[in-house]
Amino acid sequence: MRLRKRDLAACVAGNALEFYDFTTYAYFAVQIGAAFFPSQDKFVSLMLTLLTFGASFIMRPIGAVVIGRYADRVGRKPAMLLSFGLMGAGVFALAITPSYAQIGIVAPITVLAIRLVQGFAVGGDVGPTTSFLIEAAPAQKRGLYGALQFIGQGMATVLAGIAGVTLASLLSADQLTAFGWRIALLFGVLVVPLGLIVRRNLPETLRPDVPRIPQGASPRVWRIAILGLLSIMGSTTGFYVLAYMSTYAQIVLHLKLNVSFAATLVFGMCNVVFSVIAGWISDRVGRRPLMIWPRVAIIVLAYPAFLLITTQTTAITLLAATAALAVFTQSGGAVSLVWLTEALPARVRSATMASVYAIGVALFGGTTQPIVTELLHVTGDKFAPAWWLIATTFICLAATFFMEETAPAKTARED
Repeated sequence: MRLRKRDLAACVAGNALEFYDFTTYAYFAVQIGAAFFPSQDKFVSLMLTLLTFGASFIMRPIGAVVIGRYADRVGRKPAMLLSFGLMGAGVFALAITPSYAQIGIVAPITVLAIRLVQGFAVGGDVGPTTSFLIEAAPAQKRGLYGALQFIGQGMATVLAGIAGVTLASLLSADQLTAFGWRIALLFGVLVVPLGLIVRRNLPETLRPDVPRIPQGASPRVWRIAILGLLSIMGSTTGFYVLAYMSTYAQIVLHLKLNVSFAATLVFGMCNVVFSVIAGWISDRVGRRPLMIWPRVAIIVLAYPAFLLITTQTTAITLLAATAALAVFTQSGGAVSLVWLTEALPARVRSATMASVYAIGVALFGGTTQPIVTELLHVTGDKFAPAWWLIATTFICLAATFFMEETAPAKTARED
């Protein structure tokens, strides 16, 4: 199957919208907390915001199972349309929800409900979209095509960073809290109509001869799923520690808002560029080297990076440290996602991949920012994000050594 550029763009754009909302919520956590979870204690307000952010991850495994199985039985395209539509509706609803000052306790309850729907949608999108990309790709380019999933996340981060830097530069701190974050969310809504139209015209990659209803997972599938879960743990922890950098820069380093959001922008650009490079290289040298060496680099660099930004608190050191860690977290993460999807049989690919990814992100992505915030608060240790990143990456690295190579260039495996 030969994909048109607009088909690839549809996958990337849809994924970008879904992660744009998630990343925007994380980056404007301080401002959203003031709008929906006001408290005299800023720590309490921030924690309630981050816990609501984390609550959405509870629905990811449910969305993964429901929409993932739908994709394995009916097709990748209808599942992608369903998840995209739900996410678009959620982004718009969150942007227009009145604040606590306007409608009281109904406001945070409404936000929680919206986040749960969005978690369901995102959980259901990753499996069908990544399966579509792997199945539609030429065998020798699966790493490159699969990495497009991470490009969508990177684009979302870049766009959220641009929105944050622009709004922080144009608006006062009070205006940013009052309505600036709503403008950032509404930017994401603009892509919804076009995204739905383009996704409706995608080809279907689930072949009619593939059994649609699996009769239980085999030991091989369970092994892949467990190793994939540990790999996703490291990838998602890296992503959300770096996504936390804008909040970290505000509450710990006390840097200006536009500088804080610039870290987001740098992270997103590194995500886009190095995910593609890593996927392309993995098609030539194999998946395992691209999953092993970036994780080694993270373990070595995490502490020095945070030491740099806490002793030399400047915009340059913040952006340099963020970029250095982003290069390796996103390179290893992109190839891990390709490995997991490629290793699974087609008959259970979408549901299993989506479930493993959703559980990993729910357990470690949704909890990373609240855990790091709590560790910072309780211990006063400015290196708490580094310790959390090192510990989870070490476990992820250990799991990688038990993974078999799946790249066709190294195995001659075509399916």
